[in-house]
Amino acid sequence: MSETVHRIMLDDKELIVIGTAHVSKNSAEEVKTIIEEEKPDSVAIELCNSRYQSMQDQDRWKKTDIAKVVKEKKSFLLLANLILSSYQKRMAKQIGIQAGQEMLQAIESAKEIGAQLVLADRDIQVTFARIWGNLGFWGKTKLFFTLVLSIFSDEKITEEDLEKMKSGDMLTSALSELSKSFPQLKETLIDERDKFLAQKIKTAPGKKVVAVVGAGHVPGLKEAIKEDQDLAALSKIPPKKKTGKIIGWTISIVIIALIVSTIIVNRDAGLDQILAWILWNGSLSALGTIAALGHPLSILTAFFIAPVSSLNPILAAGWFAGLVEALVRKPKVFDFENLNEDVSSFKGFWKNRVTKILLVVVFANVGSSVGTFIGGAEVIRIFVKSFFG
Repeated sequence: MSETVHRIMLDDKELIVIGTAHVSKNSAEEVKTIIEEEKPDSVAIELCNSRYQSMQDQDRWKKTDIAKVVKEKKSFLLLANLILSSYQKRMAKQIGIQAGQEMLQAIESAKEIGAQLVLADRDIQVTFARIWGNLGFWGKTKLFFTLVLSIFSDEKITEEDLEKMKSGDMLTSALSELSKSFPQLKETLIDERDKFLAQKIKTAPGKKVVAVVGAGHVPGLKEAIKEDQDLAALSKIPPKKKTGKIIGWTISIVIIALIVSTIIVNRDAGLDQILAWILWNGSLSALGTIAALGHPLSILTAFFIAPVSSLNPILAAGWFAGLVEALVRKPKVFDFENLNEDVSSFKGFWKNRVTKILLVVVFANVGSSVGTFIGGAEVIRIFVKSFFG
């Protein structure tokens, strides 16, 4: 038996778990062979319903209301999804196959033998929401820059490298490194989904089940499958923390109080504080929009909105800049049609109007956040100088 195939007996049920590399030719061929030979009652795959529908409906992007995405504050989630998809597509393109081919093969093979298809993964939006909800400010910042820098990556991976990735030692080492940088990310992205997949696979219909999952999930899945898992708890989206808003309002109150106090004793110094706050917030938010190659009107919007939105935690300069970008550079049909291809390259990310809008939102917000810290520091400096010389 192949080292990537694991047989598990659970009472009177046989579970055959295939650990795959998501962009490996050998993985897709192995999936086809095993399903044809074993003829299981069910085939469970590492896909949720939304990702399954995405694979089945290649024109899904044409139905996306990008303005609605911005208004619902889902720009970062969609951008993160596209960046991760981009990384997978680049690896697949290097090897000359379609990303997720082993999942497509499992779907096709299940149909051919009349097996029931089980979508065993947790909804991708729930996973992203749990990741984002469990990260603090610096964790979110670090994750953001890690994702953005991955767009610039020109890493070359051979299929031999991918096959090595399926060995237990290297995989354990990789996950260990991941847990050092993002402990919450590993827990949500890997550990929780191991449990979710395990429960869905063990409860799949029939006496024999073939499960097709990424190799990284196999060790944890084999442990999690020994016990019953609470799917409802694993699917719960954590409530938004109030800490961020409390800190945001506190900063706003302090900044306003410092400026008002300074104006009372030294009007010119107070005006310098206001000017510093406006210039740092507006300029850096505008600079972020420029980095995203935003429209001049989007840049101006970021500049004028950022100093105000930075004093109101409910608002964000990027939302306004993104909405303006969506209005003046409304994505055309071919932007949606070419989205799958465009996200596989750095140039495509900045050229496509859909991803450009998302970049404008995120980069303008990052610039505004940096401007808040620098502008705030300048306000404090002028206050101290005015009162204490």
